[in-house]
Amino acid sequence: MYSILRDQMESVKKDVVDFTRELVRTPSESLEEGDAAALVEKRMLELGYHKVLRDDFGNVIGVLYGREAEPTLLLASHLDTVTAGDTGRWEHGPFSGELHDGRIYGLGAADCKGGLAAQVYAGALLERSLLPLKGNLVVAATVAEENGVSVGLQVLLERTLPELGLKPGMAVLGEPTGLGLYYGHDGWLELEIRVEGANPFHVDDAVRAIYNDLTVNLASRNAVSDAPEEMNVAFPRFDSPADYRGVRRGSIQLQRRVTPVENAQVVIGQIKHQVSVLTQPVREVAVEVAVRQEVQRLYNGKNALVQRSQHAWSTDPFHPLVERSRQALAAAGCKSEPGKWKMQRLGMGTAGGTLVTRYGIPTVGYGPGLEEAAHSSDEYVEVNAVMEAVMGTATLAHGLIGIPVYGWTSDEI
Repeated sequence: MYSILRDQMESVKKDVVDFTRELVRTPSESLEEGDAAALVEKRMLELGYHKVLRDDFGNVIGVLYGREAEPTLLLASHLDTVTAGDTGRWEHGPFSGELHDGRIYGLGAADCKGGLAAQVYAGALLERSLLPLKGNLVVAATVAEENGVSVGLQVLLERTLPELGLKPGMAVLGEPTGLGLYYGHDGWLELEIRVEGANPFHVDDAVRAIYNDLTVNLASRNAVSDAPEEMNVAFPRFDSPADYRGVRRGSIQLQRRVTPVENAQVVIGQIKHQVSVLTQPVREVAVEVAVRQEVQRLYNGKNALVQRSQHAWSTDPFHPLVERSRQALAAAGCKSEPGKWKMQRLGMGTAGGTLVTRYGIPTVGYGPGLEEAAHSSDEYVEVNAVMEAVMGTATLAHGLIGIPVYGWTSDEI
C-alpha cells in the first residue's frame, strides 16, 4: 500500500508546491477568505472529489465516499490567517509565496496553508491510488478560525455535514505540528469586567482597585520570560462624556490561560469572587464579569455572534485514534512523535477545542508547519515537510477508514 501511495506522490509533487504557493499568494485574512475558498473549491473539483460544495458560511467541503455509511473521518484546516500588520516586518513579503532554499514564505504558510494543501492532496492521493475506503473522508477548509472560536467549523458540524448525512467520528487537524502527532493544548478566556454606578468617583475607585490587583497578578503569572503567556490585562476604558447619562461605566478586558485540568466556569467564578472582594469597600457600584462577545461579519455577508474563549482540550494519548494514527505513520516510515501545542501567546488555538469539548469528536493534529513560525514575520513552511504531510495524511486516513483496517475496527474509537 505504501509503495502505491509513494508512486502516486511522484506525479503530484509539482502540483502540491504550486497549489501551496498559490494559497499563500491569495490573501485570506480572517473574515475575508472568499478568494482562497474559491481557489480550494476549484482545485477539489479538478482533483476528482466525489462531492464538492461551499456552505452558507463559506466553508469549502470535499467528500470521498467509502463503501459504508460509517465511519467518517474529518480532515480540517482553516482558510484564514491573522492580519499581515500583526506579524512584524517581512523580508520576503506576506503574500509573495516565494520559494527560497526549500521553503515557501508568506502569511499562513505554516498556519495552516501548507497543512490545507497537504490535506487536499492527501484525499486526491487516496482517490488516484484506487485503495478502497470503508468509510467516508471529508476534507474541510473552514472560515473564521483565527478568531479563536472556530465559527466556520461549528456551522460545518451542526448544519452542513448533517445535511449531507455525514457524522464525523474522528478528526485530524492540519495545523502546524512539525509532522508530529499532537493531541491537545491549553485554552483561554477573554473576560470583560464591567463596573457602573451613579457616582463617578466610586466607579473610578472600583476600577482602579481591580486594575491594580490584576496587574500585580499579571506580573507574578508572567514572571518567567520564556514560559507561555499566562495573562493579559488591558488598560481600563470608560464611557465618553457624550455617553454619560447619569451612570458612569468603566470596563477592563482580561485574557487568562486555562489548562486542561481547570474548569473554565470555575475560573470565571474565582475571578468574580476576587472582584467582589476588591470592590466591597466601594459604595453603590455594580460589577459584572462575563466572557466577551462580539458580532463578526463573514466574507459572504453572514453575521455570527461569537464568544471570545477557547476550550483547553486533550485526547488521551492511548486512545485508539492516537494509537492507530501513530502505527500507520510509523509503518509508512513517516514521523509520528507525539506531543502537544505549546500556544506561547494567548489568543492562539485550534479547532480541537471545539471538536473535542463541544462535540465529543476525538481529534489529533498532523501538519507540516512549525508552531513557532506561525503568526510571525517571514512565516514559512518547508516544501519537503508539505510533501511528507501529503503522504503521511493519506497513510493515516487509510489506516483509519481504509480497507483492510489492521487489528481493530473503527467501532473502537
